[in-house]
Amino acid sequence: MAARLIDEDPARAHQHALAASRSAGRVGVVRETVAITAYAVGDFALALRELRTHRRITGSDEQLPLIVDSERGVGRPDRALEEGRAVDRSTLSVPVRVQLAIAMSGARLDLGQTDRALQELEIPEADPDRAFEWSPALFSARAAVLEELGRADEAAEWERRAEIAADALDAAAGVADREVIVVEEIELIDDEGGVDVASGVIPLEDADGESAGSAGDEGVAGDEPVDGADVELNGEEGER
Repeated sequence: MAARLIDEDPARAHQHALAASRSAGRVGVVRETVAITAYAVGDFALALRELRTHRRITGSDEQLPLIVDSERGVGRPDRALEEGRAVDRSTLSVPVRVQLAIAMSGARLDLGQTDRALQELEIPEADPDRAFEWSPALFSARAAVLEELGRADEAAEWERRAEIAADALDAAAGVADREVIVVEEIELIDDEGGVDVASGVIPLEDADGESAGSAGDEGVAGDEPVDGADVELNGEEGER
Protein backbone atom coordinates (compact mmCIF):
# COMPACT_ATOMS: atom_id res chain seq x y z
CA MET A 1 0.00 0.00 0.00
CA ALA A 2 2.85 2.37 0.74
CA ALA A 3 4.30 1.70 -2.70
CA ARG A 4 0.92 2.24 -4.35
CA LEU A 5 0.24 5.52 -2.54
CA ILE A 6 3.67 7.13 -2.33
CA ASP A 7 3.25 9.30 -5.44
CA GLU A 8 -0.35 10.42 -5.01
CA ASP A 9 -0.68 10.51 -1.23
CA PRO A 10 2.70 10.34 0.54
CA ALA A 11 1.23 11.12 3.97
CA ARG A 12 -1.11 8.14 3.78
CA ALA A 13 1.70 5.98 2.39
CA HIS A 14 3.76 6.97 5.42
CA GLN A 15 0.99 5.85 7.77
CA HIS A 16 0.94 2.44 6.07
CA ALA A 17 4.72 2.19 6.43
CA LEU A 18 4.54 3.06 10.12
CA ALA A 19 1.85 0.42 10.62
CA ALA A 20 4.11 -2.14 8.96
CA SER A 21 7.01 -1.14 11.22
CA ARG A 22 4.92 -1.85 14.30
CA SER A 23 4.47 -5.43 13.14
CA ALA A 24 7.82 -6.10 11.46
CA GLY A 25 10.29 -3.54 12.72
CA ARG A 26 13.27 -5.85 12.32
CA VAL A 27 12.75 -6.35 8.59
CA GLY A 28 15.09 -4.26 6.47
CA VAL A 29 12.66 -3.43 3.68
CA VAL A 30 10.11 -2.24 6.24
CA ARG A 31 12.56 0.24 7.77
CA GLU A 32 13.59 1.29 4.28
CA THR A 33 9.95 1.97 3.38
CA VAL A 34 9.43 4.04 6.52
CA ALA A 35 12.53 6.05 5.60
CA ILE A 36 11.41 6.68 2.02
CA THR A 37 7.90 7.74 3.05
CA ALA A 38 9.28 9.92 5.86
CA TYR A 39 11.53 11.64 3.33
CA ALA A 40 8.53 12.12 1.03
CA VAL A 41 6.58 13.96 3.76
CA GLY A 42 9.60 16.06 4.77
CA ASP A 43 10.43 14.33 8.05
CA PHE A 44 14.15 14.18 7.34
CA ALA A 45 15.19 13.39 10.91
CA LEU A 46 13.03 10.25 10.94
CA ALA A 47 14.21 9.37 7.43
CA LEU A 48 17.82 9.51 8.61
CA ARG A 49 17.12 7.34 11.65
CA GLU A 50 15.32 4.72 9.58
CA LEU A 51 17.92 4.78 6.80
CA ARG A 52 20.68 4.13 9.31
CA THR A 53 18.68 1.27 10.82
CA HIS A 54 18.08 -0.17 7.35
CA ARG A 55 21.79 -0.02 6.58
CA ARG A 56 22.65 -1.66 9.90
CA ILE A 57 20.18 -4.50 9.28
CA THR A 58 21.04 -5.13 5.63
CA GLY A 59 24.61 -3.89 5.25
CA SER A 60 23.50 -2.14 2.04
CA ASP A 61 24.62 1.31 0.88
CA GLU A 62 21.99 1.50 -1.86
CA GLN A 63 20.14 4.27 0.00
CA LEU A 64 23.26 6.39 0.53
CA PRO A 65 22.00 9.18 -1.79
CA LEU A 66 18.88 9.47 0.37
CA ILE A 67 21.02 9.63 3.50
CA VAL A 68 23.03 12.48 1.97
CA ASP A 69 19.89 14.31 0.90
CA SER A 70 18.28 13.81 4.32
CA GLU A 71 21.35 15.31 5.99
CA ARG A 72 20.80 18.30 3.72
CA GLY A 73 17.16 18.32 4.79
CA VAL A 74 18.06 18.71 8.46
CA GLY A 75 20.46 21.53 7.60
CA ARG A 76 23.77 19.65 7.74
CA PRO A 77 25.33 19.89 4.25
CA ASP A 78 28.84 19.39 5.69
CA ARG A 79 27.70 16.14 7.29
CA ALA A 80 26.04 15.19 4.00
CA LEU A 81 29.36 15.50 2.19
CA GLU A 82 31.10 13.42 4.86
CA GLU A 83 28.52 10.65 4.44
CA GLY A 84 28.97 10.65 0.68
CA ARG A 85 32.77 10.52 0.89
CA ALA A 86 32.78 7.71 3.45
CA VAL A 87 31.80 5.02 0.93
CA ASP A 88 33.84 3.67 -1.97
CA ARG A 89 31.72 4.66 -4.96
CA SER A 90 33.11 1.83 -7.07
CA THR A 91 31.15 -0.58 -4.85
CA LEU A 92 27.84 1.09 -5.73
CA SER A 93 25.63 0.34 -8.70
CA VAL A 94 25.69 2.91 -11.49
CA PRO A 95 22.21 4.36 -10.78
CA VAL A 96 23.14 4.80 -7.10
CA ARG A 97 26.45 6.44 -8.03
CA VAL A 98 24.59 8.91 -10.24
CA GLN A 99 22.01 9.68 -7.55
CA LEU A 100 24.86 10.20 -5.08
CA ALA A 101 26.58 12.63 -7.43
CA ILE A 102 23.36 14.64 -7.68
CA ALA A 103 22.91 14.68 -3.90
CA MET A 104 26.54 15.68 -3.32
CA SER A 105 26.17 18.46 -5.87
CA GLY A 106 23.13 19.71 -3.97
CA ALA A 107 25.12 19.77 -0.73
CA ARG A 108 27.79 21.85 -2.44
CA LEU A 109 25.12 24.29 -3.57
CA ASP A 110 23.84 24.51 0.00
CA LEU A 111 27.33 25.59 1.05
CA GLY A 112 27.62 28.12 -1.77
CA GLN A 113 30.30 26.04 -3.52
CA THR A 114 28.80 26.33 -6.99
CA ASP A 115 31.95 25.47 -8.96
CA ARG A 116 32.48 22.35 -6.88
CA ALA A 117 28.79 21.48 -7.29
CA LEU A 118 29.44 21.30 -11.02
CA GLN A 119 32.54 19.17 -10.45
CA GLU A 120 30.45 16.63 -8.52
CA LEU A 121 28.42 16.12 -11.70
CA GLU A 122 31.46 15.62 -13.94
CA ILE A 123 31.02 11.86 -14.14
CA PRO A 124 31.25 9.46 -17.11
CA GLU A 125 27.50 8.86 -16.99
CA ALA A 126 26.84 12.50 -17.98
CA ASP A 127 26.91 11.66 -21.69
CA PRO A 128 24.48 14.02 -23.47
CA ASP A 129 24.23 11.72 -26.50
CA ARG A 130 23.04 8.60 -24.69
CA ALA A 131 20.02 8.07 -22.47
CA PHE A 132 19.85 5.76 -19.49
CA GLU A 133 17.30 5.66 -16.68
CA TRP A 134 19.33 8.18 -14.66
CA SER A 135 20.01 10.61 -17.53
CA PRO A 136 17.03 13.02 -17.22
CA ALA A 137 17.67 13.73 -13.52
CA LEU A 138 21.43 14.04 -14.04
CA PHE A 139 21.07 16.41 -16.98
CA SER A 140 18.52 18.55 -15.11
CA ALA A 141 20.83 18.76 -12.07
CA ARG A 142 23.65 19.93 -14.31
CA ALA A 143 21.35 22.51 -15.89
CA ALA A 144 20.43 23.86 -12.44
CA VAL A 145 24.07 24.29 -11.43
CA LEU A 146 24.95 25.98 -14.73
CA GLU A 147 22.03 28.34 -14.16
CA GLU A 148 23.47 29.21 -10.73
CA LEU A 149 26.80 29.91 -12.42
CA GLY A 150 25.14 32.33 -14.83
CA ARG A 151 25.78 30.10 -17.85
CA ALA A 152 22.22 30.35 -19.13
CA ASP A 153 22.80 29.06 -22.66
CA GLU A 154 24.56 25.91 -21.44
CA ALA A 155 21.87 25.42 -18.80
CA ALA A 156 19.14 25.61 -21.44
CA GLU A 157 20.96 23.08 -23.62
CA TRP A 158 21.30 20.57 -20.78
CA GLU A 159 17.66 21.01 -19.82
CA ARG A 160 16.72 20.38 -23.45
CA ARG A 161 18.86 17.25 -23.37
CA ALA A 162 17.05 16.12 -20.23
CA GLU A 163 13.70 16.42 -22.01
CA ILE A 164 15.00 14.58 -25.08
CA ALA A 165 16.39 11.79 -22.88
CA ALA A 166 13.07 11.41 -21.03
CA ASP A 167 11.12 11.28 -24.29
CA ALA A 168 13.54 8.77 -25.82
CA LEU A 169 13.35 6.49 -22.78
CA ASP A 170 9.56 6.64 -22.77
CA ALA A 171 9.47 5.78 -26.46
CA ALA A 172 11.92 2.90 -26.03
CA ALA A 173 9.84 1.52 -23.16
CA GLY A 174 6.65 1.76 -25.22
CA VAL A 175 4.96 4.29 -22.93
CA ALA A 176 3.31 6.08 -25.82
CA ASP A 177 1.80 2.81 -27.09
CA ARG A 178 0.65 1.47 -23.76
CA GLU A 179 -3.00 0.45 -23.48
CA VAL A 180 -5.23 0.82 -20.45
CA ILE A 181 -5.10 -2.15 -18.10
CA VAL A 182 -8.25 -3.22 -16.25
CA VAL A 183 -7.78 -4.86 -12.86
CA GLU A 184 -10.72 -6.96 -11.72
CA GLU A 185 -11.28 -8.48 -8.31
CA ILE A 186 -12.99 -11.84 -8.59
CA GLU A 187 -14.57 -13.51 -5.57
CA LEU A 188 -13.80 -17.21 -5.39
CA ILE A 189 -16.14 -19.26 -3.19
CA ASP A 190 -14.63 -22.46 -1.86
CA ASP A 191 -16.44 -25.71 -1.05
CA GLU A 192 -17.03 -24.61 2.53
CA GLY A 193 -18.54 -21.29 1.58
CA GLY A 194 -15.41 -19.25 2.32
CA VAL A 195 -14.63 -16.31 0.07
CA ASP A 196 -11.17 -15.46 -1.30
CA VAL A 197 -10.43 -12.49 -3.52
CA ALA A 198 -8.16 -12.99 -6.51
CA SER A 199 -6.96 -10.07 -8.59
CA GLY A 200 -6.98 -10.60 -12.32
CA VAL A 201 -5.12 -8.24 -14.67
CA ILE A 202 -7.00 -8.13 -17.95
CA PRO A 203 -5.29 -6.27 -20.81
CA LEU A 204 -7.63 -4.45 -23.16
CA GLU A 205 -7.45 -5.42 -26.79
CA ASP A 206 -5.86 -2.97 -29.16
CA ALA A 207 -7.28 -1.87 -32.48
CA ASP A 208 -6.02 -5.05 -34.17
CA GLY A 209 -7.67 -7.28 -31.61
CA GLU A 210 -4.38 -8.23 -29.97
CA SER A 211 -3.90 -8.00 -26.24
CA ALA A 212 -1.70 -5.24 -24.93
CA GLY A 213 0.76 -6.69 -22.44
CA SER A 214 0.98 -5.17 -19.01
CA ALA A 215 3.98 -2.94 -18.45
CA GLY A 216 6.82 -3.88 -16.13
CA ASP A 217 9.31 -1.58 -14.48
CA GLU A 218 10.77 0.96 -16.86
CA GLY A 219 13.88 1.33 -14.69
CA VAL A 220 17.09 -0.21 -15.97
CA ALA A 221 19.13 -2.37 -13.63
CA GLY A 222 22.80 -1.63 -13.14
CA ASP A 223 24.38 0.22 -16.04
CA GLU A 224 22.25 -1.40 -18.70
CA PRO A 225 19.98 0.94 -20.67
CA VAL A 226 16.48 0.14 -21.85
CA ASP A 227 16.18 -3.33 -23.40
CA GLY A 228 19.89 -3.90 -23.00
CA ALA A 229 20.96 -1.25 -25.51
CA ASP A 230 21.57 2.39 -24.82
CA VAL A 231 19.33 4.96 -26.43
CA GLU A 232 21.25 7.20 -28.79
CA LEU A 233 20.05 10.79 -28.75
CA ASN A 234 20.28 12.55 -32.09
CA GLY A 235 18.95 16.05 -32.39
CA GLU A 236 15.31 16.30 -31.34
CA GLU A 237 14.56 12.57 -31.35
CA GLY A 238 15.94 9.64 -29.44
CA GLU A 239 16.69 6.56 -31.51
CA ARG A 240 17.41 3.13 -30.16
